[in-house]
Amino acid sequence: MGFDRPTVRLKPDTTYSVVVCAFIVAICASLLPAAQQPRTFELEEATIADLQHRMDIGQDTARSLAEKYLARIGALDRQGPSLHSLIEINPDALTIADGLDAERKTRGPRGPLHGIPIVIKDNMATADRMMTTAGSLALVGAKPPKDAFVVTRLRSAGAVILGKTNLSEWANFRSSHSSSGWSARGGQTRNPYALDRSPSGSSSGSAVAAAANLAAAAVGTETSGSIVSPAQANSIVGIKPTVGLLSRSGIIPVARTQDTPGPMARTVADAAALLGAMAGADPDDDATIPDKSAGNYTKFLDPNGLKGARLGIVRKRLSGNSAEADRLAEMAIAEMKARGAVIVDPTDIATLGTFDDAELDVLLYEFKSDLNKYLAWLGPASPVHSLGDVIAFNNAHRDEELPYFGQELFMMAEAMGPVTSAAYTRARVDAWGYAGTYGIDGVMAKYQLDALVALTGGPAGPIDLQKGDDRSALLPGLSGIAAVAGYPHITVPAGYIRGLPVGISFVGRAWSEPTLIKLAYAYEQATRHRHPPTFAPSANLLR
Repeated sequence: MGFDRPTVRLKPDTTYSVVVCAFIVAICASLLPAAQQPRTFELEEATIADLQHRMDIGQDTARSLAEKYLARIGALDRQGPSLHSLIEINPDALTIADGLDAERKTRGPRGPLHGIPIVIKDNMATADRMMTTAGSLALVGAKPPKDAFVVTRLRSAGAVILGKTNLSEWANFRSSHSSSGWSARGGQTRNPYALDRSPSGSSSGSAVAAAANLAAAAVGTETSGSIVSPAQANSIVGIKPTVGLLSRSGIIPVARTQDTPGPMARTVADAAALLGAMAGADPDDDATIPDKSAGNYTKFLDPNGLKGARLGIVRKRLSGNSAEADRLAEMAIAEMKARGAVIVDPTDIATLGTFDDAELDVLLYEFKSDLNKYLAWLGPASPVHSLGDVIAFNNAHRDEELPYFGQELFMMAEAMGPVTSAAYTRARVDAWGYAGTYGIDGVMAKYQLDALVALTGGPAGPIDLQKGDDRSALLPGLSGIAAVAGYPHITVPAGYIRGLPVGISFVGRAWSEPTLIKLAYAYEQATRHRHPPTFAPSANLLR
């Protein structure tokens, strides 16, 4: 559902030629016709509560909101900056909105999401006129037999699904040299804070759509970093829940032990509302557990939530990589302390980084098994029926599918044995033990912590379709260990480095979403770092 690592930081020794190129790009952009420049938007930064108020007083309807966001998509995603965050528009969106407007008049709203326009990632099945392809041409024409469970929940809550978002193809689990946000169907998603910078991935389109105000909120998926990394790269809130809080049924998989959908929004309150709407036990996903959902997660929005909280600062392996990033981290820690948090510093995790090889083995085993099950679920009408078929399709359509990078992860997965093998079991036990029992659980118990804190990652690196994401100067974060353990992780905007967003992470034990939401909300309300993107053609390297 999404495999990524934190995005790259800017190197302090940026060359003169890069600065000159950026300056030239900026001058050229200033000469674009006015029609291609981003326009003011009536609903910019509007929250879900704001949109409900507009409908309550008759200023807007579900239909008019959908129309305004669709116009915004046309102006910014298809034209102007050409963000390429949407892979497909829902042809039934306005009809659905009309029905919800009629229902509001006769019976009142269903809840906080009634009539709210959202977008979902193109690996979440919808049994409607939209496709579900994970960005791949191999699944064009496949028809899911029913909606993904979380999509059913969203529809029941009254959300209007405007469309599907672009993503790193196959949730970034095709090649280790991929460009985040690129898919054969959707092209290259662009970061709205600097159009030449990576949006990160794999939930690239969901993050960009939310950041650029193309919808009220979005839904992404994560296997390892693919909600929190693009969220922080686009200055939004991302919640990667405990594995099992949200169902994965009907979502194109990467790996059952780490996959989860999650909300992506401009505020903690909106992300919490979306989380509550999607949560619930699903008989088709045995990882979901009845009574584990807290229901309405907005009840944990406490502006004083940092007071008395014990927060462990993870420094070893996560600091010292960038003076600029470290400065933002220190500012965030100081703000939390000023708001009454008890700072335990440092609280290093001895096992951090020791489970990477075991994690990859687990993902390779599970990807082959789980993808084959999903493709069988699609039935005989699907163009492909196994991972082997997908590999063959890509080879037969190299010009469209493999123009920039290959499918070596697919090949490695295809060569793996069954998930019943001893090698798989051993890798799974090792990975989870080092991440969970001896990692997050161990350090939190030792220091009696409410959460672990670290920067989510560094500012986005440049888009490079030929070489893929620049991993030469990675600024690591907690996304990997939280993902392998299956534990919750929330990122909130923490500031900007040369105009590029950086987020702060709150990580906790399983099912600790209420605590993390309380902490994240209190930090957000105290700092309010987020500002909307300006669609700059390039990062300002002169700052």
